[in-house]
Amino acid sequence: MNVWQTTRFAIDLGQPRVMGIVNVTPDSFFDGGVHASPVTALAHCERLVGEGADILDIGGASSRPGAVRLSAADELARVLPVLRAALTLGVPVSVDTCTPEVMQAALGIGVDIVNDIRALRAPGAIELIAAHKTCGVCLMHMRSDPQTMQDTPEYDDVVSEVGAFLARRSAALVERGVATDRIVLDPGIGFGKHAEHNLALLARQHELLGWGYPLLLGWSRKSTLGVLTGRAVQDRLAGSLAAALAAVERGASIVRVHDVGPTVDALRVWQAAGLGGLQAALRALHNPGASNQALNPSERT
Repeated sequence: MNVWQTTRFAIDLGQPRVMGIVNVTPDSFFDGGVHASPVTALAHCERLVGEGADILDIGGASSRPGAVRLSAADELARVLPVLRAALTLGVPVSVDTCTPEVMQAALGIGVDIVNDIRALRAPGAIELIAAHKTCGVCLMHMRSDPQTMQDTPEYDDVVSEVGAFLARRSAALVERGVATDRIVLDPGIGFGKHAEHNLALLARQHELLGWGYPLLLGWSRKSTLGVLTGRAVQDRLAGSLAAALAAVERGASIVRVHDVGPTVDALRVWQAAGLGGLQAALRALHNPGASNQALNPSERT
């Protein structure tokens, strides 16, 4: 599958895409409070688009370990003004939420993608997405919830268990009539997983391609990079770039990042060096029926 169908765009996944993170929150683990007002958040959106972001992912509720749950009303107050403005910037806009009320409001103003860390497990969420004709959706794996997810994460085989969970959630959508080209999967790096689990998911990431869906990976500034490098979150740019390239090399179609400009530059050099061949081969191996007639993300449906 070379296209991610969304509300306004058919996103060409024939080359890796960069999703820029816009946290309209006071408490996100890396940039909490920096873009907490609509004015600063929109300025950040504009900067990320200028740096080459293919998609903007806008969220109003932090999902860092131990984050406090936010009411739907408060989350809407944070994100709706930013979403409305971002929709004028000419790129696909994603809302990062697990709250059905927020999903509904965002889709009502024309948002392209719902990115849900709970994989549509909230009551009414899966029905809401199924009722929409074209929106894209990203289903992520998370053990437990942000309040407790890092307490005691245990797996017999993290790759198999994450893959099976994502397969079940995507199948539930398809059973409700959602076209497969609307669905992307995210193994949830750092969400209910220790460093060894995250590294196993990277080393065996190609196995997740076997379910037939594009993969979105979010390694940016995560704590596992701190474990590997000994560096604080503010100093993990190099590790984030290396992880993004490793994920793309292993078949990821989208990388979700804080540092859009450096990631775009790294991917350009990687592609210019002819290193994209392995990624293409992995996709073809695990999805041999994929169409090569993908649309450019600037083409609206």
